Amino acid sequence: MSTIDVGDATVYYEQRGRGPVVLCISGVTGDAGLWTETAEALADEFTMVSYDRRGNSRSPRPQHWISTSVDEQADDAAGLLRGLDLAPAVVLGASGGGVILTNLVLRHPEVVRAAIFHEPPFVSVSSDADEVGRLMGVLFEKGMATGGLAGALVALLRWSWGEEGLAALEPQLRERLLSNADVFLGVELGAFIEYLPTPEELSRVKVPRIVTAGADNRDPTADYHHGYEESQWLATQMHTELFELPGGHVPYLTHPAALAEALRPLLHALCAQSGPTGSCRT
Repeated sequence: MSTIDVGDATVYYEQRGRGPVVLCISGVTGDAGLWTETAEALADEFTMVSYDRRGNSRSPRPQHWISTSVDEQADDAAGLLRGLDLAPAVVLGASGGGVILTNLVLRHPEVVRAAIFHEPPFVSVSSDADEVGRLMGVLFEKGMATGGLAGALVALLRWSWGEEGLAALEPQLRERLLSNADVFLGVELGAFIEYLPTPEELSRVKVPRIVTAGADNRDPTADYHHGYEESQWLATQMHTELFELPGGHVPYLTHPAALAEALRPLLHALCAQSGPTGSCRT
C-alpha cells in the first residue's frame, strides 16, 4: 500500500501507467477507488494518480482532526504532487473534487499544468438553490432516521449519483465509502458548501482549463440538473468552454470506459496548450 506524508496527514495514493501526469480528485467519500476503471483505461498514455483524501478510507484520520477547509484540502493535493515529484500535472476534480481544484488553481497554480472541473457543487449559483438545499435536508433527515450517518450518506448519493451509480460500486468499495459518512457529514460538508470564489478571482485563473458536465444532467427535469447549471456558471466565470461527458454526475462509475475515451482528446488538447513541447510531462 502506497502512502505519503502530506503536512499533518498520511495519504494513501494509487499511481499507474506512464506518460503525462493526471491527478484525479474525488469529492464525496474521497476514495481513490472511484477512478480505478477510468484510470486503467487511460494508463496506456497517461500516468494516472488518485488518492484517498485525508481521513477517508485508507488515509487515516489525523489526530485531533475535527474540521477542515477547502484550503486544507487543496494544500493536501499540492503536497501530494510535490511529494511525489509529479508537479505540474493535469488535475481533474469531480464534484467536491472540483471545488478543491478551484482552490488549487487559485492558491497553488504552479502545481497545475491544466485543469478539468466536472460539476463542482457551487449550489448557491443554481437557479433553484433554495429547493436544492431543502431537498438535501429532507434526504439527510430521512436517511438518518432509517440508517444513521451511513443511511444519510446513501440517501444523498442516490440523489446525486442515481441508482446506476450506487449499483456500480463493488462491495469492498461500497463498504469503504459508507465508512466515510462521519467524515463527510461531520467534518467536510460545511466547508464545501460555504466555499465560493468570487467572479473576479475566477476570471484571473490562467492555467489551461475546461469545465465539464454530464450530458444526462442537461435536461431541466433531471434530478441533478443544478450540477449542469453550476458547471455552466463556472465555465462563464473562467472564460472557457463547457464540454459534455457521458452519463451524469459520476461518469467514472456509470460510464468508465466511455469517460476515458471522452477524456482522452481533451487531455491531449490541454497538454498541447500547456507548453511548446505539447507534453504535460514526459
